Amino acid sequence: MEKHPIGELMETTMSKIREMIDANTIVGTPIKTDDGITLIPVSKLSFGFASGGSDFQGKNQTAGAPNNFGGGSGAGVKVTPVAFLVVKDGAVKVVSAQPQAETAAEAIMEAVPGMIEKIREILPRKKDETD
Repeated sequence: MEKHPIGELMETTMSKIREMIDANTIVGTPIKTDDGITLIPVSKLSFGFASGGSDFQGKNQTAGAPNNFGGGSGAGVKVTPVAFLVVKDGAVKVVSAQPQAETAAEAIMEAVPGMIEKIREILPRKKDETD
């Protein structure tokens, strides 16, 4: 069976994403200091991609000839540092890389999405509700 060009576009896009991302992107390479401290960066990774296309008949296409194809794809990757694991004398400490909220209002705004998700998990769903 012949591959459709949209499948090839998607395969190429995912291949390029795989080239940019590996396990070291999430848990980084340890950094050793002269005073015996090891820092291990930890990051959050977000990515997305889209592909689309269409088969169409050319203006002067003969009957029975395969249709033309036009398409495209794109991807985006975002790496956000979230913490460092600090290893010293066999003890491990987690140090957040996220800035701390300066006001109570900022702290509430940061907490709201997580609270909403927890409430959704607790409340029963209606039978006609779908994801």
